Amino acid sequence: MKRAYKVVDVFTSRPLRGNPVAVILDAQGLSTDEMQAIAGWTNLSETTFVLPPTTDAADYRLRIFTPRSELPFAGHPTLGSAHAVLEANRVALRAGGRLVQQCDAGLVELTVEEQGGDRILTFALPSSKLRPLLTHDIAELEDILGCKVSVQSDPAIVDVGPVWVIARLDDANAVLDLRPDFTRLAQFERLLGATGVTVFGAHVDGDPAIEVRTFAPSCGVEEDPVCGSGNASVAAFLWARGLLPPGGTDYVATQGRCVGRDGRVDVSVDASGKVRVGGACVTCMEGSLMF
Repeated sequence: MKRAYKVVDVFTSRPLRGNPVAVILDAQGLSTDEMQAIAGWTNLSETTFVLPPTTDAADYRLRIFTPRSELPFAGHPTLGSAHAVLEANRVALRAGGRLVQQCDAGLVELTVEEQGGDRILTFALPSSKLRPLLTHDIAELEDILGCKVSVQSDPAIVDVGPVWVIARLDDANAVLDLRPDFTRLAQFERLLGATGVTVFGAHVDGDPAIEVRTFAPSCGVEEDPVCGSGNASVAAFLWARGLLPPGGTDYVATQGRCVGRDGRVDVSVDASGKVRVGGACVTCMEGSLMF
């Protein structure tokens, strides 16, 4: 059977930058095992499968897989899949340039706008839960990363569907210089029940505000080029730690330089702590999956 698919680069307007997601537009009839096998075959950080919604409140349903497991929600797959279904005329925008995605984490609202010829998509983070990382786990994390984490804000585990260990480093250069021990990191993630680890550090000139890197070797992804849920977790972490203005703020994060996939992530946190993450998307491949 022929199934239409697209590969979309997210958090960039330039093909072969940002973070790619494979979007299977005709996923009806595929079993969970078949979806997982396809995701393993594409070998991208995530592959998504578009299905009819089971509620009138949503425009489509999405299942999201890493090469090794299914996720209840993920950021760049949400944006890239929305871009793909719009480009393929599978859905129409609601009033106000809105779409609603159904996934295992619930309903996710997206907004779509055009800026200078680019389609900018933004998702509202459904929810987040934060708990501290224990002292002995912080020591283990520092040993795995090969550097100290910032003493200004203790690392935490942030659950946004995917579960990220979030750690702040001294600056952007410390982030870019990391060389983690991936074997030990995968074991560390499994021990904590975490999807992976996301680290960040401030740029000196403040434009962009921070540099981010995300590692998830336990999911078969040593380094995720540009991670939407990781960036959303960083924003939730900063808000919970009182490191953002109480009235809310907007900032830009960069990610992916170390794997040649420079991406820019627009992050917004309002006065109630609600997080929105967005960026540009561009399709770089389309065709038919013969499966």
